[in-house]
Amino acid sequence: MKYAYAAAALLSGLACQVAAHYTFPNLIINGAPSSDWEYVRETDNFQSLGPVTDVTSAAFTCYDTATSSSPSVASVPAGSSIGFKANGNPSSIYHPGVVNVYMAKATGDVSSFTGASGAVWFKVFQISAVTDGGQTITFPAENLPAVNFTIPAELPSGQYLVRMEAIALHVASSFGGAQFYIGCAQVEVTNGGSGTPGPLVAIPGVYTGNEPGILIDIYYPIPATYTQPGPAVWPPA
Repeated sequence: MKYAYAAAALLSGLACQVAAHYTFPNLIINGAPSSDWEYVRETDNFQSLGPVTDVTSAAFTCYDTATSSSPSVASVPAGSSIGFKANGNPSSIYHPGVVNVYMAKATGDVSSFTGASGAVWFKVFQISAVTDGGQTITFPAENLPAVNFTIPAELPSGQYLVRMEAIALHVASSFGGAQFYIGCAQVEVTNGGSGTPGPLVAIPGVYTGNEPGILIDIYYPIPATYTQPGPAVWPPA
């Protein structure tokens, strides 16, 4: 029965991978999504909706190496809730997987900040998998139409890139199979605190692709535990 379930799940994942791609063109502020690409940098997949699979590529930072969009900068108070809305076919995080949200403080104007200048990124939010010792594995991010999170109240004021990363794991059992759906918004954080974000990581550089939460068969044998890729969330809960 387990083998039959695994085979059926894998075939379902393969059949859906083309039809179920997505982007994150809308930043959610005060509960309302912005216009498409108003504050989010237009990604290379704005038409194809396809993912990034090479975690070492230049596209892995903000997936905007082939576009030249000039989005506005959204003003968001520290401690407030913002988010990213999915758009695609369907308009949700369709695949089983997990979510990470990173931020990086711009050196100068955020509009010209690439985020690829070494260890400048820190994680502020994640949605992981839920396991129970090998009986089941579930993904709370699956089918979400949007991801909302809080700008840390301790975060110093300034301009930042906010990077949404949804990692689809339906065909992640071989190297390079995990699919990354990425979007970077430009924000100015106001009324900030005096915290020191960390640990800081480089993107690309944060992953090799061999991490147990990236190179993983989620169908059989069912994982007994799940290790979220990337650093710990700042600030600690």
